[in-house]
Amino acid sequence: MRPTPEFALIDRYFTRASRRADTVLGIGDDAALLTVPPGRCLVATTDTMVCGAHFLPGDDPAALGHKLLAVNLSDLAAMGADPAWFTLTLTLPAVEPDWLDAFAGGLFALADAAGIELIGGDTTQGPLSLTVQALGTVPTGLALRRDGAQMGDGVYVSGTLGDAALALTLRLEGAPVPAELAARLDRPTARLALGRALRGRASAAIDVSDGLLADLGHVCERSGVGAQIHLAALPRSAAFDAAARGERDAHKPLCGGDDYELCFTLPAAQEAGIAELGAAAGCALSRIGRITAGRGVRCLDAAGRPVTPARPGFDHFTGAEP
Repeated sequence: MRPTPEFALIDRYFTRASRRADTVLGIGDDAALLTVPPGRCLVATTDTMVCGAHFLPGDDPAALGHKLLAVNLSDLAAMGADPAWFTLTLTLPAVEPDWLDAFAGGLFALADAAGIELIGGDTTQGPLSLTVQALGTVPTGLALRRDGAQMGDGVYVSGTLGDAALALTLRLEGAPVPAELAARLDRPTARLALGRALRGRASAAIDVSDGLLADLGHVCERSGVGAQIHLAALPRSAAFDAAARGERDAHKPLCGGDDYELCFTLPAAQEAGIAELGAAAGCALSRIGRITAGRGVRCLDAAGRPVTPARPGFDHFTGAEP
């Protein structure tokens, strides 16, 4: 019997030989069979990207494959997890071989680099929508969480902020987008090595997907604390500074989304050697403030005066200017 078009699509673009010994059974059955090593917890996360909301119809499919997996890997990084498996759900208007070839190429290039294996999923016809569920493991008791920040902890962030939001704004306006900024938007880097290095060291962590202000606010809410950050300390790239247009873009390092850096808190006893830890993990780390009593995130300008941000960050239902 010849395979149906759906299964022919899966066989052609997404079925590969297993690359992990802990995958007992992957694609091809009703469900996958997996072995979780003793002494480790299973970590699960899911993200969906919808055409018109998270990407544009003409976007590079190879970059979409990369980003779809990268945003899930970033969630695993924020938990200090090691990537292991993922499932893929595709809703496609039609089967376009060139598009699928490029999409699968971008997806698997990152999957191979991260050591994560595709073990199943689903395909259906409809408006273009892409979903990955990523699974990883972390040693029991060492997962990074949002609810552990304590008063006096330092607040840190990896890499630079605002690059992806500025790239998106420029692209939507039809303006030239510098290559460095475009790469941050289209092919984000999940800070997996940093997440592993922060096990047993960071008191709380989150990935910066909806903007630093909003995401640090989630840590404060879950931990029952406040935070004070210095706007002048927010790390910005040279490409951002060269392309930003004054006050129009000044809010992006604080409120812009899609950078997928890690924001984390460190007790004072863990702050020594943090620069070396960042270098070993392949990213710069910046101390941007501290955890305080109270609730919410308080922003200070260069003179130490309180600033009320005009934009809180991205919300999937109300939306926000990037």
